[in-house]
Amino acid sequence: MNIVYFDIETQKSAEEVGGWNAISKMRMSVGVTYSTATDKYNIYCEEDVSHLINELMRADLVVGFNMLRFDFEVLHGYTAVDLTQLPHLDLLVELFKVTQKKLSLDSLATATLGVEKTSDGLQAIKWYREGKLLEIAEYCCYDVKITRMLHEYGKIHKKVYYFDRLGKKQAIPVNW
Repeated sequence: MNIVYFDIETQKSAEEVGGWNAISKMRMSVGVTYSTATDKYNIYCEEDVSHLINELMRADLVVGFNMLRFDFEVLHGYTAVDLTQLPHLDLLVELFKVTQKKLSLDSLATATLGVEKTSDGLQAIKWYREGKLLEIAEYCCYDVKITRMLHEYGKIHKKVYYFDRLGKKQAIPVNW
């Protein structure tokens, strides 16, 4: 089974495109995938976005974090294909169903894996403006790796963790 984990970063913020209802106008700066079939990361710049979309379409399962609301919406600015129809697992959506909380990837990674994200999307936009695509690619690769590790941890242990407002580690049951 070819599971493709992915994440993208954008050229523009929500504020610059008229709000969160205009995500498809944010434009991709860098996209990264990891394929279990090839055991490789692939890095895509905007001019290669069609290759990224093709890789997602060939996957048996696409796994991401907030991809339905964000990553797929950005990519919908480049294709008429409804990417939400692909076999997918959005970890944020699945965890929200259980907790009714919009947990961050960073909080889940810290509590479950003991690792932290290296940056954030707004920094990636600044890097794009400075022409620092390598920094964006490294950050995006790390987010894909965290997403993959979180998914794999949940598959094995049937739970992941987050820290509540009081700093107490809480388990979330999962069935991935």
